[in-house]
Amino acid sequence: MTHASRDLVDYALQYRALPFEPLQVSVRRRRVLERIAVHDPSRLLEIGCGEVPLFVDLPGLEAVVVEPAPAFAENARRLAVGRSEVTVVEDYAEHVPAGSLGPFDMVVLSCVLHEVPDPQRLLAAARGFCAGSGVLHVNVPSARSLHRLLAVAMGLIPDPTAESDVQRTMQQRSIYDNATLERELGDAGFLVRDRGSILVKPFTHAQMQRLVDEDFMTPQMLEGLDRLADILPELGSELWVDAVPVDA
Repeated sequence: MTHASRDLVDYALQYRALPFEPLQVSVRRRRVLERIAVHDPSRLLEIGCGEVPLFVDLPGLEAVVVEPAPAFAENARRLAVGRSEVTVVEDYAEHVPAGSLGPFDMVVLSCVLHEVPDPQRLLAAARGFCAGSGVLHVNVPSARSLHRLLAVAMGLIPDPTAESDVQRTMQQRSIYDNATLERELGDAGFLVRDRGSILVKPFTHAQMQRLVDEDFMTPQMLEGLDRLADILPELGSELWVDAVPVDA
C-alpha cells in the first residue's frame, strides 16, 4: 500500500462514524496530555491530529500539526485562527523536510503508526524532527487487548493479531504488542523509556457502544476500566510509549 492508495476522504468519514471511537479518543487524549505535561516541551509536533488537535488544550505552547487528511487539516486551521504560535501543514510527515519545521522537544504520533504503509519511513521522519534530547510519544491499538483475547478464547479469531472489521474499515496496516512495538522503534533508532496502556476494553467498539447506548456502561465504569489498565497494562486496548532518539 502506498500513500496514494489510501483514501483519506473515506478515512475521515469512517473515523467520524466509528462507534465508540469518540470515547476511546477522549481516554487516549487524556493520556497523551498527561505525558506532554510530564515532559513539558517548549515546541511540540503532532503528526496526524484527527478531529481535535492537541494544541486546543495547550494554550500558549508553540505547536505544529502535520496532517495529510484534507478534512482534518482544514479543521485544524480553523481551530488555529488567532493562535500565532500554531502552524498547520497539510501533508504527509514523510514529505516534509525536517529542517523546515524542527527540531522539537516532543513529537507525538497518536494512533497513527499502525495505519501507515511504511512505519519505518514515518519513524525516520519523526526522528528527523526530534531534537537530540527530545521525546517521541507513540500510541497504537494493542494486539493483546482483552477484547481480542476474549475473541480468541471464543473461537472467533485464530490469534490476537487477526485483522478485525475496524482495521479493514479504517485502512489499518497492522497491530502491535509491546515486543513488536519496541522492535519497530528500535529499528528506527529510538529507545523506549516509559510505557503503559489505556482502557481495558472487554468488548469490540460496536459492543461497547451498544452498552453505552443502553446506559449499562456508565462513565464510572469507563473510568474504572481505564484505571484497570494501570494494574493490568498487558490487557489495555492501546499501548503507549515514550521513546528517545539514540545514536545509530
